[in-house]
Amino acid sequence: MAGVITTGNHPKALWPGMHAFFGASYGEHPEEYTEIFDIEKSGKNYEEDTKLTGFGLAPTKTEGGSVSYDSETQGYTKRYTHVVYGLGYIVTEEEMEDNLYEIVSRRRIKRLAFSMRQTQEIVGANVLNRAFSSSYLGGDGIELSSLLHPSLAGNFQNELTTPADFSEASLEDMLILIGQAKNERGLNIALKAMKLIIPVNLQFEAARVLKSTLRSNTAENDINALKGIVDYTVNHYLTDTDAWFVKTDCPNGMQRFNRRAMSFTKDNDFSTENALAKATVRFSVGWTDPLGMFCCEGS
Repeated sequence: MAGVITTGNHPKALWPGMHAFFGASYGEHPEEYTEIFDIEKSGKNYEEDTKLTGFGLAPTKTEGGSVSYDSETQGYTKRYTHVVYGLGYIVTEEEMEDNLYEIVSRRRIKRLAFSMRQTQEIVGANVLNRAFSSSYLGGDGIELSSLLHPSLAGNFQNELTTPADFSEASLEDMLILIGQAKNERGLNIALKAMKLIIPVNLQFEAARVLKSTLRSNTAENDINALKGIVDYTVNHYLTDTDAWFVKTDCPNGMQRFNRRAMSFTKDNDFSTENALAKATVRFSVGWTDPLGMFCCEGS
């Protein structure tokens, strides 16, 4: 639908008596990508994160013997190259002169802002939408969700061994997996589940599993052991209706770097007197440490 907005684009706006123009202005969801990523500012062309191995366990020192010495080495590097996203429109001088409904013109900038915000949401959600695809790899050369993320201590996983639909049992299995997380040298780390991220289709099941005082879907009078353990958020831009995710407090896990905030500019073309308006934003998204997000594709 690229092109210049002329008097022919809104012919009804040239005639009196119109009650309303509809179909372009709707309510929108609050920001949801902020539930997926840790947000940081950037002042460079790109940002890089490099993994360090740390040290292993301390061996026994014999009497009179020497202390053992370990080394720390550099692992893979993840680069975040910032991308500019931009959109604009052009309106002829005649269209602005003849348009009887100024509200149509005033709301264009709001609709442009809406499109820019939607772009950011979809770009962010696509990191999770592509979590199971080998076409989108992280710094370790593996897709976000995998059983085979490499480390010096051997491969580790950030997904359930057997894919499962979201339920009380599968969420418990995921939280156990998070609680068993280890670092590059195979030492236990205190990884905490921060947020369950689900598509619209799972919102009611998540409420039953996480908000009920007693266990849901059982005849037993057991307490709900998951209540208060982790909260959930619905992401309306997830495309897989049964995939679900748990974000953790892992440092340098899911990251978004803001290089330039969204900005609006306008101008007029000298030769045509057409009015030009555009919006741009520059940022990058992705993950450095896959322990930042645990994933399940559903069954």
